[in-house]
Amino acid sequence: MKQLIIHCGADSTRMALMEDNKLVEYAAEPSQKRGIVGSFFKGKVMNVIPGMQAAFIDIGQKKNAFLYIDDALHPNLEKQPRPKPSITEVLKPGKELIVQVVKEAYGNKGARVTTHYSLPGRWLVYMPFAGYAAVSKKISPEELRSRLKDIGDELREEEEGLIIRTVAEESDTESIQEDLLQLRSVWQNIIEKGSRVSAPAVLHQELSMVQRLLRDAYSPETDELIMDCSEQAEEASAFLGMMLQKSPPPIQVYRGSEPIFDHFGISKQLDKDFQRKIWLPGGGYLVWDITEAMTVIDVNTGKFTGGEDLEDTVFQTNLEAAAEIGRLVRLRDSGGILIIDFIDMSREDHRSSVCDRLERALAGDRMQHHILGWTRLGLLELTRKRMREQAVL
Repeated sequence: MKQLIIHCGADSTRMALMEDNKLVEYAAEPSQKRGIVGSFFKGKVMNVIPGMQAAFIDIGQKKNAFLYIDDALHPNLEKQPRPKPSITEVLKPGKELIVQVVKEAYGNKGARVTTHYSLPGRWLVYMPFAGYAAVSKKISPEELRSRLKDIGDELREEEEGLIIRTVAEESDTESIQEDLLQLRSVWQNIIEKGSRVSAPAVLHQELSMVQRLLRDAYSPETDELIMDCSEQAEEASAFLGMMLQKSPPPIQVYRGSEPIFDHFGISKQLDKDFQRKIWLPGGGYLVWDITEAMTVIDVNTGKFTGGEDLEDTVFQTNLEAAAEIGRLVRLRDSGGILIIDFIDMSREDHRSSVCDRLERALAGDRMQHHILGWTRLGLLELTRKRMREQAVL
């Protein structure tokens, strides 16, 4: 069972996602500053840098956004020129265009933007010019995938692209069609506003953190939603009713005397899970180091002495570590390149089992990730996409 626990503070809104009483996701959003990932802007090309195959776009933020050549070409691969042109052939300084933010500004870098537009709804992702229908890879069996793809092909218009989301597994054609009509309307509003205003200008803001969570991770049939603010609970209920096209499920309003995160044990879990050294239940521990280039995670046996021999002790520690790392990668929203230094194992089947355990632990991750495999030095390498800055405790 999942519990979505939301604290509405004066300065920020904080969200914790619990699965079977374990904390698996955490996020915080300042009350006065909503993130811009997913938002649409009308921007103006300020500089075109052929050596980087990128352009810098003024979207009205503190730093100019950057647009790579691949994100500036047509989103339908069949309509892209061959060979790939120079960025100077595609964009000129002064040109105005609609862009969508795919990655927040970070450090000295501005936001990353694209012209491969996508609008996520409850049941599908709408892409105005992608030209195909697809189904989430997490949906099986093949018969169900085929049925959903047929629905997508039937509903989409010629240029449009659709991706049927995992939560649509049990949905019907009518629900998917209603979602599509609503997203088409949002896109038309973006186009119409873009034709009226001059750059830089905001054309469409992505949903708030709470609304994104309800859209992407909340299942009213099985999950609990608990908030400590009755006003925001009413807003969330109205949003759910609009999204689900039916009466919204009840939202629990927490009225206890102690803070909601303390009552559900979230504060203690956050304090423990965001340390550099993290103890495993069996006595082993992880050392979690974040560098500018990558995240490095070291696994150690620590106090763990179980197992029939050294190889079995190492294997059991690594299995436990793999499960915990999968949870912590989601919780800490680690992104980019991650290198895991598991304790050396001599048996190939043990290495395979550890890799499988990590993959299962990451199965619920909503961010795109890839386990690349073992390096020659016996390190496990994976990559994970991150669009927003890591949450601050």
